[in-house]
This record gives sequence, C-alpha cells and structure tokens, in this order.
Amino acid sequence: MRFLSQPVHDLTYSDVFLVPNRSDVGSRLDVDLTTKDGSGATIPVIVANMTAVAGRRMAETVARRGGMAVLPQDIPVDVVAEVISWVKSRDLVHDTPLTLKPTDTTGHALSLLPKRAHGAIVVIGDDGRPVGVVTEADCTGVDRFTQLGQVMSAEMLTLPAGTDPERAFSVLHDGRHRVAPVVDADGRCVGILTRTGALRATLYQPALDRRGRLRIAAALGVNGDVPGKAKLLLDAGADLLVVDTAHGHQDKMVQALRSVREVSPAVPIVAGNVVTAAGVADLVAAGADIVKVGVGPGAMCTTRMMTAVGRPQFSAVLECAAQARRLGRHVWADGGVRYPRDVALALAAGASSVMIGSWFAGTCESPGDIFRDADGRLYKESFGMASARAVRLRAAADSPFERARKELFEEGISSSRMYLDQQRPGVEDLLDSITAGLRSACAYAGAESIEGLHERAVVGIQSAAGYAEGMPLPAGW
Repeated sequence: MRFLSQPVHDLTYSDVFLVPNRSDVGSRLDVDLTTKDGSGATIPVIVANMTAVAGRRMAETVARRGGMAVLPQDIPVDVVAEVISWVKSRDLVHDTPLTLKPTDTTGHALSLLPKRAHGAIVVIGDDGRPVGVVTEADCTGVDRFTQLGQVMSAEMLTLPAGTDPERAFSVLHDGRHRVAPVVDADGRCVGILTRTGALRATLYQPALDRRGRLRIAAALGVNGDVPGKAKLLLDAGADLLVVDTAHGHQDKMVQALRSVREVSPAVPIVAGNVVTAAGVADLVAAGADIVKVGVGPGAMCTTRMMTAVGRPQFSAVLECAAQARRLGRHVWADGGVRYPRDVALALAAGASSVMIGSWFAGTCESPGDIFRDADGRLYKESFGMASARAVRLRAAADSPFERARKELFEEGISSSRMYLDQQRPGVEDLLDSITAGLRSACAYAGAESIEGLHERAVVGIQSAAGYAEGMPLPAGW
C-alpha cells in the first residue's frame, strides 16, 4: 500500500479513500477473498466476541458463508461447549428450521419469526414431517390465540436433503416458491432453504474444520485459571482461541498468552487489543499468531472519551500490520467498521480480517430479543463489553459488594438501539454488501486477492467534505 501524499497525523477510515488503478480483473467474482492467516475463514469477516452479537445462530450463519464468530468470554464453559457442538452439527447448505406444531398459536409464531431472516416457520406433525409453512403475513389480522393449523399454507414444496444448491434454486424458482422445508429420507423436516440461500451456497465457501464441520472460535480473558479454561475450550472443539482484554499490551496478557500457548501449540491463538508496533512485537513473542488491533473505535466503546487513550483505527492497523508482516504473523482490525468501504480500507492497510460487532447486532441472527419502538421500527439492544451491564454479567459470581465496585468504573454504553433494516434484516444481507463492496474494491485496485489489495492499494487523504461527497443522497436536492 502507498499513499498519494504522506499523512501528517493519524487517520481514521473516514479520512482516507482508495484510488482506482489500471486493472486486468475481468469480474469481481474472480476475486479470492480467502484469508491467509490460518483461521480457516474464506471471507475476511470475524464476528466480535460481544454478548449482544455472537451466539449460536450468528455463528452458524456466518460460518456457512465463510466467516467466523468468536463466542464471548462471559459465557460459562459448559454453555460454550453446547453451542460449539450445536454449530458443528449444522448443515453446510440449508438453514436450521424454526418449527412449531399445528396446535401452536400465531402469537407463538410471531415471537419466533424474527429469530431468522428467512421469515418462515415450518409446521410439523407429531412424526416430524412438515404439514405447512407459516409467515408473518399468515399471522397478520388474526387473533394471537389462533392455531397455526388454521392459517398455515399447506400447499408447499419440499426439498430432499442433499439437493444440489443450483438445482434447489431452479426448483424453487420454477415452482414460484420463496422457501421450502428440507426433508430427510423418511420425510422428516431437517432444515429450510430459500431461493436466496440456495444462490448464496453457490457464491460462498463455508469455513470448515478438518472434519468438514463449521468453524467457531471462543474467547477467554487474562484473569483466573487461564490455561485451565483454554484446555476446556479446546476440549469443547473451539477452532481458535482469542485471548482478549481491552489493554492487550500489559504483563498480564503476556503471561496469559504464554500459558495458553503451552496448552495448545497447534491451534491458532489470537490476542489483543493493541495499537502499536511494540504491542504487536510483544504479543507475537509471547505466542500470538494473530493480533487484534483497536482501542476505542467501537460503536459501544467510550474509552477514548473517558480516558483519552486509543488511536485512529486506519493508522493503527497500518502500523501494526506492517510489524506483524515483518514477524511472519497477522492482524485483525477490531472496531470502527460501519460501511463496506471500511472493510476494504482495513484490508488495504494490511489486516487479514476485520472484526465486526455493533453493525451485526441489529440483525435477526444476533442473540438479543426484538423490540418495537413508538414508530413501529424493529430494533435490538446492544452494549459494550466494558459497560456496567457487561461487567454485571461477567461478575455474576462475585459478592454484591464486589459487583458494585466494578460497575462504578465502566467504559462502554450499556444500552443502544440497533435498528433492523426491514428490507435486509439478516446478517447474510450485510455479508452480501460487504463482500460485494470488497470484491469491487479489489477489482478497482487491480487485485485478485486480499494480499493483492494490500500490495496494490493507493490511498489518498480527504477532508470531511470529501467524505461527505461520497455519501449517497436519500432524495433529490
């Protein structure tokens, strides 16, 4: 990567832009988005280890499209083990179905429908075979105690498990069906597939472990029995370990990282967060394969306003990635991503992947409950992992006195509304936007891969007016 003109101060993603180069990339679909950092991801997107973002539905969906989720450190290990086992048992093509019985009510259905972006519930009989499909439209205008057997669509198409995605798309398209239950050899419902889902299965490559199962990572902190927890997470099947603390350049992190490295020399270990070359060097020396970069850029983080500590993210990633590259390691850009352009810029600066948190909180797949505001807009609540709310969850086993002491010193937002886009409410919709923007960015730069983007990127510095000029207008002027 090179600058058009050398910067005189540190830069955020909004401060910079990519300059187009002469390109021989014939199609953006020819661009290879596979990361080379050993994580096993086939797109450079990692779901941040935030309680309001990374859960089982998120992990399943993102891994199926080539990314990976990191389960938060606050979750009890036995729960983490159950989630990992569940995710690794999921199908690589069709989605996990939401199922109810004909005697269940429309009120029950309406409470479940926002859990998946496909917007459908399969109604099954006692034998597990599908007898109908219910959508929100079927439940609208009827009493919430109406049984689903009275409102479901009984005329449905089913797809045999293992149907080729292109064939499934054609069958759905020709039959004018948007969604269909997937059934096993005995006719029992084992999944659900939409036309868009079948199409995506031909465009994305799942992130898989050596046994062909979906990949998932887990986080742990730097306090307590760190090597003991690391072993439990590895025994549970975690594909990566993320040793995580807000200030990663400290002795406690170095000690924790060394102890985890001793437990598992084979599994990739991620550690952070830092924003300097010195921080990267110390964590790599302690055993990190990947270093997380970012202090204060996250949407839920108040660190910079509380402490003045941090660094503009583009410059932090640029310096840290250069140091990691010299040491034969990699960095993940953690935080500050709000648009697909930011992902492209982080990768141009040298990151191998980008961690996304709050942006994904406002999707159907995030763990939070759905709410509706006074104007009828749907939203979910997000919160920072250093906020009083997160500290309260993390310190549940402490005495009330100790919890109260810790909650006094929060550095994060405890409640923020993340609105769902009613037209594109799923995390897969966001992945489509991110990968489409990234592929086009690579094509503009004349790069056929993420590595090529970093090598060929030409970056300019812009004013606030320059950034505003690039924003689309919602209406005429």
